Amino acid sequence: MKLLVNIDHIATLRNARGENYPDPVTAASVCEQAGASGIVFHLRSDRRHIIDEDVYRLKKSVKGILDFEMAATQEMIKICLDIHPHLCTLVPEGREELTTEGGLNMNVVYSDFAERVFPAFKDTGIGISLFLDPIARDIELAHKLGANAVELHTGRFANALDPEAGRLELDRLAAAAIMIHEAGMQVNAGHGLNQKNLPLLIRHVPHIQEISIGHALVSDALYDGLGSTVRKYLQLIDTGLK
Repeated sequence: MKLLVNIDHIATLRNARGENYPDPVTAASVCEQAGASGIVFHLRSDRRHIIDEDVYRLKKSVKGILDFEMAATQEMIKICLDIHPHLCTLVPEGREELTTEGGLNMNVVYSDFAERVFPAFKDTGIGISLFLDPIARDIELAHKLGANAVELHTGRFANALDPEAGRLELDRLAAAAIMIHEAGMQVNAGHGLNQKNLPLLIRHVPHIQEISIGHALVSDALYDGLGSTVRKYLQLIDTGLK
């Protein structure tokens, strides 16, 4: 299981003062030096955190996996094809949301993805991942499209108000992960994960190959340092897999 660090919130802090620091590209290098397998970033249409310059600098500096999260707009497709990341994770994007609030509604986007989006990536070598809730029909449509991976939205599990609700969400995620794996797609996961709930996810949900963590990791790093925090998350993953 690989840890990918989302560095969006480094850019959020930088942009709050209009300065050129802290630098998300430097942060990405620190994360990789500490053992992270790659870097995730979300270039939003309003450029609220990551900006275009960051994207091109990340392409040059990141040694491991580079995962470009994006809405499936023509603008983002063009940029993605230009920088050629290892993985493109397609996510829903709402202008008023603070963060991505749920998975793609495949019933709504399927025709557009089949006719416009997936053909744009054909024969490019860029893997396509879809950010989905653990819903069987959405996973079936992802497979029908030819997605390489599905990133399971773990937010409902992470934000569950009581243990029983959390267990129910873990069961849903586990069933979805099995379905994704059996369909021949890679199982990824992310959203709302932290040092407390990550071990539960690892123990109960099979086949996860990549974990994406951003906000909690960056928050923990304020107290413990970025490199040290990455190593703590890696230790949690290693312990959970034993």
